[in-house]
Amino acid sequence: MAVFSNLLVAIGVVFLSHAVYSAHEHSALHSTVSHTSAPSVPSLPADIVAETLLSVLIVATGIVLSSAPLKPIQWSRWAGEAEREEARRRIGKGRKVDIAQGEVPGGNPFAWLTEDRIGFWDGRGKRKDFADWVREGGRS
Repeated sequence: MAVFSNLLVAIGVVFLSHAVYSAHEHSALHSTVSHTSAPSVPSLPADIVAETLLSVLIVATGIVLSSAPLKPIQWSRWAGEAEREEARRRIGKGRKVDIAQGEVPGGNPFAWLTEDRIGFWDGRGKRKDFADWVREGGRS
C-alpha cells in the first residue's frame, strides 16, 4: 500500500506541476500577444482547471492512503489502547512500575482529569461553608 500511495503522490505532483506550468504559460502568452490598454486576462482554459483539480485530488488521495490509521474518537477506547501500549512497552523493557517514584501505571496522559479531581478546589462547598460561617455570626 505504501508503494501505491507514494506512486499516487508522485503522479499527482507531476500533473500539478504541469498544470501550474500550463497556467503560467497561458498567462504569459496572453500578456505578450495583447497590447491593448485594458490588461484583462481571460480565464484559464477548462483543461488546465480540470488538470489542476484532478492532480490535487490525486495528491490528496495518495497522502490519505499513506497516513497511519486514525485513533479512535471514543475516550474510553483510546485510553484503554494507550494504557495497553504503555504496559506492553514497559513489559518489553523488563521494567517494573514504581508508584513510589510518582509513576502512574498505564499510559493515560489525562489521568489527572478523572472525575475524582484530587486537589480540586470545591467552590460550592466553600460557598456553603462561608454561608454557614456568616449565619453563625462571622466569628472564628
